[in-house]
Amino acid sequence: MTVIAPERLSLRADFPGVLDWHYLDSAATAQKPQAVIDAIARAYGPDYATVHRGVYARSANMTLAYESARRKVADFIGAKSDSEIVYVRGATEGINLVAQCWAGEQLKAGDRILLSTLEHHSNIVPWQMVAEKVGAHIDVIPLTDDGRIDLDAMRAMITPRHRMVALAHVSNVLGSVLDCRRAADIAHMVGARILIDGCQAVPRLAVDVQALDCDFYVFSAHKLYGPTGIGVLWARGELLDAMPPYQGGGSMIDKVTFEKTTYAPAPTRFEAGTPHISGVIGLSAAIDYVQVIGLDAIHAHECALVAKARAALENINSVRLFGPDDSAGILSFEVQGVHPHDVGTILDEAGVAIRAGHHCAQPLMRHLGVEATARASFGIYSDQGDVDALVRGLERVRKIFG
Repeated sequence: MTVIAPERLSLRADFPGVLDWHYLDSAATAQKPQAVIDAIARAYGPDYATVHRGVYARSANMTLAYESARRKVADFIGAKSDSEIVYVRGATEGINLVAQCWAGEQLKAGDRILLSTLEHHSNIVPWQMVAEKVGAHIDVIPLTDDGRIDLDAMRAMITPRHRMVALAHVSNVLGSVLDCRRAADIAHMVGARILIDGCQAVPRLAVDVQALDCDFYVFSAHKLYGPTGIGVLWARGELLDAMPPYQGGGSMIDKVTFEKTTYAPAPTRFEAGTPHISGVIGLSAAIDYVQVIGLDAIHAHECALVAKARAALENINSVRLFGPDDSAGILSFEVQGVHPHDVGTILDEAGVAIRAGHHCAQPLMRHLGVEATARASFGIYSDQGDVDALVRGLERVRKIFG
């Protein structure tokens, strides 16, 4: 596939939701290119039909497109087989599925789960729920001074009682990137399984789950320029085969009687009910879109913008930056003496959209010693004009609050 550098594309023109708006909240959800919008419209319009059940031509064609998307996802993240790809509503459901159907079945009282200080609530709460259910305990890996998961500390604290490790590939607050392969090696050293939350990584980093050597990987389509309500759980085939169903209903069965039901093999066993057909088609179109541009080019583009933004904000005395200098597409900060919500409101008046709050990472906020941060996050449609507008807006914040 031909890869096109971002500077050779009019990327902003591809996104009708951006236009003259300085949208810097891509870490929450990415805007959608027209190609994805068109694919979803066709899926709901002239192409619409159910999948797997119909014998008529349109249903057969939609089924082919739906399952072709599964193969595309498998190739996109380096899975061995499309049978390792489970469609879920999003990364949150994927993590819950693993927590309930693997950890809930495999862990016992006294076992331990290892998380990190910077995890999103979606990678904390499901593990707390299963730990309470089975009597397991949770330990937390600290961070380095610049906001990375401290893998030296992980190596020192992990024990054979740790059965499950769950870590973010890229922090949704700090933009710090995990050395996933090293983390997996440490986990496997004691026989633990490792899940990687790839929500912030997949839109900007080339991911190969075989090279990372993780056991589970999850991501959501809406951060990858695709639709909401659809995501992916990848798991090693032998793990999926050993896991019981997550939900019961149509499609996930082999044979049903009132005496006994037998279940379909993975991944169908985990996809009860009529699926999010248009969401899968939209995800497929989003993958096509980013692959034409190239993830290496996307990452370089976003890193360049973050570097420019950090350099500009460092010159504003009242601004404190969080996270490492090489953060991936995300920049969190505070304006001293100004609540992030006020910062966000004033920036909004200037046509700049950022995120303000705890970012579903309250333990990390406590570690940073703040209640909340302001967060600017970039996408493939972001440009120097967005950085300039952010800086101008923050200068206005400083003038207003003295």
